[in-house]
Formats: sequence, structure tokens, C-alpha cells
Amino acid sequence: MRHKLSLAATGAVALFALTACGGSSTPSAESPNPEEPVVVTVGAMPVPHAKILEYVDQNLAPEAGIDIEIQEFDDYQTPNIALAEGSIDVNYYQHLPWFEDQVATKGYEFEHGAGIHIEPYAAFSQHASVEEIPDGGMVAITNDPSNQLRALNLLEKGGLLQNIEDDTTALSLTEEQNPKGLEFEENQPEVLVQQVQDPQVDVAIVNGNYILEAGMSTEDALLVEDVTAENPYANFLAWRAGESTPAIEKLEELMQSDEVKQFIKESWPNGDVMPTE
Repeated sequence: MRHKLSLAATGAVALFALTACGGSSTPSAESPNPEEPVVVTVGAMPVPHAKILEYVDQNLAPEAGIDIEIQEFDDYQTPNIALAEGSIDVNYYQHLPWFEDQVATKGYEFEHGAGIHIEPYAAFSQHASVEEIPDGGMVAITNDPSNQLRALNLLEKGGLLQNIEDDTTALSLTEEQNPKGLEFEENQPEVLVQQVQDPQVDVAIVNGNYILEAGMSTEDALLVEDVTAENPYANFLAWRAGESTPAIEKLEELMQSDEVKQFIKESWPNGDVMPTE
């Protein structure tokens, strides 16, 4: 079963927070049984998260005794609101830096599993090469601190910035760090993909799931993030602290399986989504 929740990250978020209580399908504490599958409600982004969950639900979950009900979200705030309020049991969309920032700033009491996949971050431009980016060029960048550093590191990789530190932000860049005098426009992650075609924007740095939803590919990007074993941006399952159940543990096990890794490789052979190893 699959439902989609398309919510703007402003007033609709607040409305969702007020209405999310009630209706949670909290998994049973009993061990999963294929004869009586336990429903686990998972909040996820449409691509690639929901597609990976659909594969698991159709091919691996029945024998494991769980039934995955997928609720789709279009922004990065509401999946954690829904998890905290109890309308979903698990969410699958976030990486560790985002998770830690959300826990620290919002006071969420969550736990998480191991990394499942990585979506390389990418910078898109109407310019054909980094060398064509003009001095004082406009960069569309996320307003999310955990991903903004990621974006700045990507620009450093491309030679557009230098000496980026862990506490560097778009607003704190010095002339030495930003020798081309690039200008930065901060925006919500879901908006950045719309700025790729904006003639006023020289570079737009976009999260992987929004790249996929827009039918784009990192093959067409100006810069693409390196994906190494040390990359901290692997996406994982998260659930409320102290509320893991046998059904959630079974889902975590399935998401770490070789079958899921192979499905990811076959579904995105160009590397837009990569399984953790």
C-alpha cells in the first residue's frame, strides 16, 4: 500500500504536526509471522526510497512476515514530524548529519539503523565547464546546515572555493575562501531543482532524490560528489527511541540484504544511487 503526502515546508508542516497524532499502525511486539504479517508504516521520499521499499515489500517482506505500508513525502521536515507524532513507525530518507541536526535542534528522540544507500550530491549549471563560471556568479544552495557544508565541499572539489572548514557556511565565506566572489542564494532543498534552469543562477546544487524525481541524472552535472567508504551521507531507517520491534528489526535486516544492494545497482546503473558496502 502506498500513499503520497505532498506538503509545502511552511504552513502545511505546522498543520501536519497538529493532525499527525492518532492513526499510527504501531508494529506488534510479536515476532513476524508470514501467516499473519505485521504492518510497518514507513515514511519515505518517492525516489529512490519508496521504490526500494516497494521492491522489499513485493519480494522479501511476505516471507519475512511483514507488510510495508509506504507514505510518501515531498519535503525533508514532515517525515520526522510524522515519526515523532506517531503516524508512521519508521522513516527512510535521512543521513547522519541531517539526523543529528534534527535531533539537536528539534529535540526528537530517535534511533537509526545502518546506512542503506547514498545519492551523490551534484551541481548543475547552464555553463559547460567550471571555467565558464563567472566571477561574482550566483550559486543556488540549500539552507539546510547539514547539507550546506556538503555543497560547499563540492564547490571546493571543483576549484570554485578553497580551504572550507567544518564550520564554514555560505554566509561566513571569506575572500580567501571565495576568490571568485561567488554570490549565494539559500533556499529549501526541494526548490533548488527548479533553479537549475533559472538564467540568473550559474550553479544550482541539488539533493539526489530531487535529481531523480525531476528525471535528471548526475551524468549531466557540472560537479558530482565523491562517494567513498568514509562518506557520512548514507540514508538509513529511523524510528522512535526505545520503540524498535521485531518487525522493525526484520525490516532493517531486509534493507541491508544482498538482494536490496543488487536491486539498487540494477535500478540505477549509472551511480545516481549506490548501495553501501
